[in-house]
This record gives sequence, C-alpha cells and structure tokens, in this order.
Amino acid sequence: MLLDCGSECDSLNLLMECGGAVNSPGDAVGQSPAHLAAGGGQAFFLLWQLQTGVDVNQQDCFGETLIHKAARSGSMECLSLLVASDAKIDMCNKDGHTAEELALSCGFLDCARYLATVKLTQDTFSKAQSSLYGLRETAAGIKRGQCCQTIFNGKRRRSDAFV
Repeated sequence: MLLDCGSECDSLNLLMECGGAVNSPGDAVGQSPAHLAAGGGQAFFLLWQLQTGVDVNQQDCFGETLIHKAARSGSMECLSLLVASDAKIDMCNKDGHTAEELALSCGFLDCARYLATVKLTQDTFSKAQSSLYGLRETAAGIKRGQCCQTIFNGKRRRSDAFV
C-alpha cells in the first residue's frame, strides 16, 4: 500500500496502485484521488496532487470540489492548501451548499470561520482592485482630455493670420 492511514484511505490506495491519472474520476461517484485525499484530511498527499497539476475545482457527481471535501472532513491543513492554490471557495454543490456551509453543518466552526474570513478578504480585495481600475481609467481619461485641450488651445490656425 502507498499510505498507512487506515481504512479511510483504501479507495485512495486502490486508485493510486491502479495508476489513476491526476484528474481522472477514479471511483463510482467521480472522485479523483485528490477528492479522496481532501476528504480524508491527507494534506501531504493532497499537496503532492496539487503539485502534479490537479484541477482544484473539479466536481464529482455530487457537485463537490476538493474544498467541499476538506470542509466536510474539518481539515484545516487541506483547506489552507486549497485556498493557497486558488480553489473557488464560493462554488456550490448540487444541494446548493458552499464549503463554508458544509463545515458549519458538520460542526467544524474553525474551518467555517476560516473560509468566511478568506471570502471576505477576497471580496474586499476584488472591490479594491475594481475601484483602483476605475480610478486609473478616470485619471487616464482626464489626462487625455487635458492633453487634447492643451494641443487644441496651443495650435494656431493658419487661416487666422490671413484674415
């Protein structure tokens, strides 16, 4: 066996022993080896999967991504890895639940609080970027307008001299 982590890793070990591809839906419900690692709280194996190019937002037949699995299992280590890998934390599964809601319903308050904080930070950063972009566009427009006025006002028409 590849990992000595008990019965919860049996499916994961079988997938890897059979040569399951990184993003292959290896089991009957479409879970990749990374889904199983996140759901089992196997942060080291998940990190290895992330380094080999796993799709962090791949959904299984329940619409759950890796972050849903990590939230359901209460694995702060796996959640941190997934957030650092730009996993979408606001995706909903087929029941309409986000990872934060799953963590909360499973009693993992620290995980739910962490995901809520990350989402708030991402939203704030996104709004700040949008505002900064808007300011840049406004400043560029004003600068172009001033530049055009200066050129227009500074030019003399040749016909003025002949009239």
